[in-house]
Amino acid sequence: MKRIRKFSIIIFILLAIPFVAFKYDDRYFEIAKNLDIFATMFKELNAYYVDEINPNKAMRLSIESMLKQLDPYTNFFPEDDIEDYMTMATGKYNGIGATVSHQNNKHLVVMIYEGSPADKAGMKIGDEILKVDGVDVVSRKGIDMGRLMKGQTGTTVKMQIKRYGQNSPIDLTVGRDIVKTLNVPHSGMVNDEVGYIQLNDFTATAAKEVKSAFSELKAAGMKKLIFDLRGNPGGLLNMSVEICNVFLPKDQLIVETRGKVADWNKKFMSMENPMDTEIPIVVLVNSSSASAAEIVSGTLQDYDRAVVIGQRSFGKGLVQTTRDLTYNTKMKITTAKYYIPSGRCIQALDYSHRNPDGSVGKVPDSLKTAFKTKNGRTVYDGGGVDPDIKTEVPAMASVTANLLAKNVIFDYATKYYFEHANEKPQEKFTLKDSDYQDFTNWLKTRDFTYSTSMEKSLDNLEASAKKENSLDAVQENLKSLRDKISQSKQQDLIKNKADIKEQLEAEILSRYYYQKAMKFVSFERDKEVQEALKLFKDMPKYHSILKGGK
Repeated sequence: MKRIRKFSIIIFILLAIPFVAFKYDDRYFEIAKNLDIFATMFKELNAYYVDEINPNKAMRLSIESMLKQLDPYTNFFPEDDIEDYMTMATGKYNGIGATVSHQNNKHLVVMIYEGSPADKAGMKIGDEILKVDGVDVVSRKGIDMGRLMKGQTGTTVKMQIKRYGQNSPIDLTVGRDIVKTLNVPHSGMVNDEVGYIQLNDFTATAAKEVKSAFSELKAAGMKKLIFDLRGNPGGLLNMSVEICNVFLPKDQLIVETRGKVADWNKKFMSMENPMDTEIPIVVLVNSSSASAAEIVSGTLQDYDRAVVIGQRSFGKGLVQTTRDLTYNTKMKITTAKYYIPSGRCIQALDYSHRNPDGSVGKVPDSLKTAFKTKNGRTVYDGGGVDPDIKTEVPAMASVTANLLAKNVIFDYATKYYFEHANEKPQEKFTLKDSDYQDFTNWLKTRDFTYSTSMEKSLDNLEASAKKENSLDAVQENLKSLRDKISQSKQQDLIKNKADIKEQLEAEILSRYYYQKAMKFVSFERDKEVQEALKLFKDMPKYHSILKGGK
């Protein structure tokens, strides 16, 4: 109680000091008044509520509720989460280099970083973690495994794991060190003249990694480039500027920020001599390409420096700045919007209402403003970067989606790896038909069931018929339809073999090559890559698009 009283006194003093200045400003008076109300309310609540109140939890919920009224990107980081924030900003953290996910009531290792302490200690994707430093984690669903494994460089963590094919648990002692996540997990030659760079993030070394990959590809004979920003959530603004500068001349406007505070109104120019201003470029984007990824794709589009292929990007044109708070906490706050060289803002007009995949819905043409690229092409604001060549994302079959969602493909990849540990896949790896048959046979031993959208519709129809007392009239038809669907489902593994194999191949490759698995994936079924290769074979069309043609 004494501690709460002391806290209330401190709050009162802090509020009272600036009150003289506030009384002349209604806005500041309202802020002071409401802070005082909040402090006194919490004091009374803590003193008289029937149960004990956790002040950290109560304040955290209050802060999150307040920020929720703003935009999705203004976030508070308590002291416990500062390391997670630093990981996002730098791409580095102190830990073992393994990602753990809770799946099917198991704590499973789902990714390992190459060369990390976990990799060196012999940990494998698919391992189930049983104990961490003697603590049994099997029955603890809500436990933060990442927090348990992270720690200062030079310390160790003792882990007990269960591994496929092993009857007894395995004890591992894993050292902790600085773990670096890759921004460019894969780059290489698609064919004799087309290079490929996959950029997954924009942490502090993103530009350096892109430059290094580009130099290596040029030395290998690259004449054209596919720059893959699909699924890239963005990151540091300065990295997007540096990466644009790789392909654009010095002293060009890359992006401009405008905010309420004049200090945030800045123009970011290309500062260095470029590496190449002539090489033909195709940038790949999708609905998950956001923020810095949209600056790069949109700016290269505005300068007619690249053709953009894929789906409309996410639509995040907001700039966040980190502010230090008391007690080693931080807040990432939206301070400005960014505008790319044509003058358009990529920000979705309504960021609070999105599609299930996070992408912005169709923005009415009446709400869009037209802008011009360097060559006079018309581009629009109001919700992401519109590709020059649009591709559709094929709908995933129910059987494939459920095999992924229920971790069946993940589990089979674990089985495959330990049964083929000495048979490392090579480039353009494809699963043999005999292996796919092994998968279907193995699947019969699993308790795998799923419902199609048609079955769910029939369930709704049956429920409505029961409610209206008309089930007898449609019962026979419903049974007939269910039988037909059941027969069709038995053929799903055959009808969707190509898609299922593709998912199996990607998961299997991750067991051997971790984040670099893309290097060994065949691009033959990658719709956007194939569209880029097709365009590169028709260079008159490529140049025509950049000049405003079709």
